[in-house]
Amino acid sequence: KLGPGAVGDLDDLDRRARLEGALEQSGWRELRTGSVDEPMASGIEAAFVIRALARRGCDTAYLGPVLAHDLLRRAGVEPDGVARTIAVGADLATLAVAGSPAVAIDAAGCTSALLLTADGTLAEVALAGSEITVDLTREVAAIAASAVAAPLAGATALSADALDGWYALGVALTAADLVGAMEGALELAVEYAKERRQYGAPIGSYQAVQHLLAEAKTLTEGAHSAMIHAAWAVDALSPTEARQAAAVAKAYAARAARTVCETCIQVHGGIGNTWECMAHVFLRRTLLATDLFGG
Repeated sequence: KLGPGAVGDLDDLDRRARLEGALEQSGWRELRTGSVDEPMASGIEAAFVIRALARRGCDTAYLGPVLAHDLLRRAGVEPDGVARTIAVGADLATLAVAGSPAVAIDAAGCTSALLLTADGTLAEVALAGSEITVDLTREVAAIAASAVAAPLAGATALSADALDGWYALGVALTAADLVGAMEGALELAVEYAKERRQYGAPIGSYQAVQHLLAEAKTLTEGAHSAMIHAAWAVDALSPTEARQAAAVAKAYAARAARTVCETCIQVHGGIGNTWECMAHVFLRRTLLATDLFGG
């Protein structure tokens, strides 16, 4: 209910504050906290949340904070109430290493970002601010190579298996984000096709438009199935197998999302290419998500 209903709503600070408050109160960012071997919630539950947020284009931080909590859990660090996100390398593909240029993703409201030291332990770097870039619904913050990274007290070095499990979660949740954005774009296009009339009939009554939307629906359902398997695999399979399942889901969802979002713009016709149409908001979200954790 608190997601943007139109592009202009992205500038509604009161709405954004209420959305942020609702997400904070829900505790969903802490779904992956718990003991080292047993998170409070499954990967599927975390995926359902980000899918729902993406479907409405919600402009609040979730992916970064939930992955930060999962990292802390794997390193044996108890949550302390600090609003953290994660930092990835300049190519957006891997968790950042201290001393290299990095980007804090999903940084709205976060005061620091987690990254790795050279010996594989967790550290955090303070964030001075964040900004909107290609994705109008999520903020990022650039981190200079000279930024001081402070090691986290009590953090144990992350094993290769722990990092693989974490990457599997990150890729699976990114696939879920893509699926949600696809669903949002498709819903937007279907509603428009029901209302927009040409030659005395709704454009959705014409077979050419129906075929476009049917293909988009098929792609969305396929991506959803692959994503659910990947989210399940995070906790049910070995880290290596989970990472493979996540890679398959991400590859499928990323390719499908481009087609679905472009179909949404095509169905809208000329208005789909304007700033006022929400179609480009979904497309922009998928473009960033496609590159995140590997294109």
